[in-house]
Amino acid sequence: MSDSLARNPVPMPALLRSTRVRSLLLTNPAAASEITAGLIRVVEGQVATDASCDSEGAAQAYRIAIAPEGNRPVVITAPNTTALRHGLAHLLSLARSDSLPARDIIASPRFAKRGLLLDISRNRVPTMQHFVQILDELALLRCNHLQLYIEHTFAYAGHESAWLGHGALTPDELRRLDTLARERGIELAANQNCFGHLRHWLDLPQYRDLAETHGDWMFDIWPRSGPFSLCPTDPRSLTLVADWIAQQAPCVASDLFNINCDEVYDIAYGRSKHDVAQRGRVAVFCEFVSKVCSEVRARGKRPMFWGDVVLTHDATPEHHANLASLRNHNPIALVWGYEPDTPFDTWVQRVHAAGLEAWVCPGTSCWRSIAGRATDRRENVANAIAAGTKHAARGFLLCEWGDSGHWQTWPVTKHALHDSFPSLWEVAEVGNHVTTPTHESHATEVGTWLDNLADADLQLRAVAGPLSKPGLTRLRNQTALFASLAHARDTIASVGHADLWRLAQSRVHALAASKPIDPARTSLEHDELAHTANLLVFAADRAVAILDHDTHTLSQLPARLSSLERDHRRLWLARSRAGGLELSCAHFHRIAQLTSS
Repeated sequence: MSDSLARNPVPMPALLRSTRVRSLLLTNPAAASEITAGLIRVVEGQVATDASCDSEGAAQAYRIAIAPEGNRPVVITAPNTTALRHGLAHLLSLARSDSLPARDIIASPRFAKRGLLLDISRNRVPTMQHFVQILDELALLRCNHLQLYIEHTFAYAGHESAWLGHGALTPDELRRLDTLARERGIELAANQNCFGHLRHWLDLPQYRDLAETHGDWMFDIWPRSGPFSLCPTDPRSLTLVADWIAQQAPCVASDLFNINCDEVYDIAYGRSKHDVAQRGRVAVFCEFVSKVCSEVRARGKRPMFWGDVVLTHDATPEHHANLASLRNHNPIALVWGYEPDTPFDTWVQRVHAAGLEAWVCPGTSCWRSIAGRATDRRENVANAIAAGTKHAARGFLLCEWGDSGHWQTWPVTKHALHDSFPSLWEVAEVGNHVTTPTHESHATEVGTWLDNLADADLQLRAVAGPLSKPGLTRLRNQTALFASLAHARDTIASVGHADLWRLAQSRVHALAASKPIDPARTSLEHDELAHTANLLVFAADRAVAILDHDTHTLSQLPARLSSLERDHRRLWLARSRAGGLELSCAHFHRIAQLTSS
């Protein structure tokens, strides 16, 4: 390869965009100087940085020096292959333009662990081919941690009734993904919800008796009915969880295992009601989590758990003691929230005061939105970064959920990743012996278009809270256009001024008609982006037709919805497994029923 490049010089940006060279750089960074025939020179050495990250993060710092002459070498200074890998990925992002301006930059991570949690339990499980594409994208973004959120999509031996037909990952597939991730400098951690979010399991006859309740209960402020969580006072619950942990833990090299255990609101509504009355919900929660942590430790892993149950209660001495009771297991408390006003600062302080490690966990805001919620995402991520750096959190975990059918397409998620992960680095430009902060710009024409599409109903969301729950004002955890699809005509008519619905409609129509064409994107991506716009146009047209009693438009909606479902199915199978597709499409059928009612 070196001889060929020497005989046929290639402009550096074109070289760096080469798929083959990019793949080699990511999977074999030590060979970078040979691959690029001297166009990139690697210097081994520490990089001085003023970043506030710990020693683990500082060891990932690098320096990129681009001289002002024409086809010159780029010098990357890095202390190890990990930092070199990040420097090469950064250089590739700089080389997206046709020229590389002269510059001398130092980059260091704000967090030693920069991760993505990808939901593969809400219907959408990527194909192995798409998993590789995801890993390549994460490597380019200098992400070094990944979790696949699992409820029932891992092929546990002896539990076939729970996962057959749902596109579950086999142990061999998870081992293969672990190898592929490590080749790209990414740690793949084990993940299995071990307490709540287990309705799929608990509806099955084999596991029905393990449920906390099959009756009515309140999910925060929303009434629910049926099973959700394991009963924490039933010893058989721990036996089941221990089996899951024993089967999945050996499939990954990472020493981390996320047991989740979030949102167990139903505890105290069923079989553990007496214990909660005697000792309190948080005490019962921590007792069961402690037992699960023991199972994880017995398998040589370090547990992680979502901190909402212990953090959303008042900060009483009793609750502090319950949180501190987990200290012997050395768990990581995942401090999460997906709105701009999430109190990351307060919650991280509370975790640290209990003697536990905290990671900050904002969201991509892609789920329940179709095109995302751009403004909410940016404020949420910035809030998490500020609190995490202030309190020297070691880890940052960006969450990509798939609630309500996982309707966001991959380009929507990819844009959210590209918009968020660069912020996890402190980048400074060096000149005349002065170091000044500089911003990594990853804006693209398509990205700007997606942001505008995502926030087309921003003003409507400020008043459309009742689409989620009567009594709320600002809509949370979804867009108004997406939420409107789950409601009949009378609800939509009562929420938000009609002019705000029409404003959102005019915006999505204009944006759909002006979708940018990016030659660097595949035809599949362009189809996915068009489908994204078409879904939002449908949602806006349906809402406005309901408000205007437009019977002509309403009569056309069923045919349009059928066409959208066909596109959804085709695009789904291009990246995702068939298991879960029918459940995702069930949302189309519900919309059809609501529209005709």
